[in-house]
Amino acid sequence: MRTVSLVPSVTESLSAWGTDPIACTRFCEREDLSHVGGTKNPDISAIVELQPDLVVVDREENRKEDYDALGAAGIDVEALHVASLCDVEPELSRLAARIGVDWKPQPLRERAAALTHASGRTVRVFVPIWRRPFMTIGAKTYGASLLARCGAEVAFSDRGSYPTLDAGDLSADHFDIVLAPTEPYPWHLRHLDELSEIAPTHVIDGQDLFWWGTRTPGALVRVAETLRALLSPQGFPHAAPSSVTGA
Repeated sequence: MRTVSLVPSVTESLSAWGTDPIACTRFCEREDLSHVGGTKNPDISAIVELQPDLVVVDREENRKEDYDALGAAGIDVEALHVASLCDVEPELSRLAARIGVDWKPQPLRERAAALTHASGRTVRVFVPIWRRPFMTIGAKTYGASLLARCGAEVAFSDRGSYPTLDAGDLSADHFDIVLAPTEPYPWHLRHLDELSEIAPTHVIDGQDLFWWGTRTPGALVRVAETLRALLSPQGFPHAAPSSVTGA
């Protein structure tokens, strides 16, 4: 099947299944594939010219107007919806059936929560996904649900999917850890002082937090092991600078 993926998570999962799409977005980190714009601004004309059998989108990642434009052009579009850890298996199963892949889900590893709960307490984390203004993730997002499975309480998760914060929010609350993901905002070493004023800071792989799919079982364990290490006596403050990549 000639598939176009407008979702980085889908591109990665299709490749893991041995069924590379014929095109993807520039954010999918596949320089060997043709690119058809971004997740929020795909090149509809270029997609139509490819005459794909199927275009895969996600309601959390892509825009409805692009979904509608593709449908109006006669393109078959599969719209997935992954907003929590619980959505991953059924949505991947639906995609696998759609493209004819015999896929058996890997059980999500329940030991993830046990890894962090071994510390004896729930860790409260702040996850900044944007800067000026700060934004974070809410409870009805995949990233927050993954962290919750790992035993973390995500600050401000009761304010909607992607709440915007002000300085008063950050000074009025308490966090054990700032987990700064490498995407969508590229947090780097130069931001460490700013973030460390809020709480001890660790830069974490944004793909493990936000790219659902075939990576989910492994990501659960990697994130949980990171949290456990940060909560250990040897965790903060000494481990924070060396954990940050970039300049």
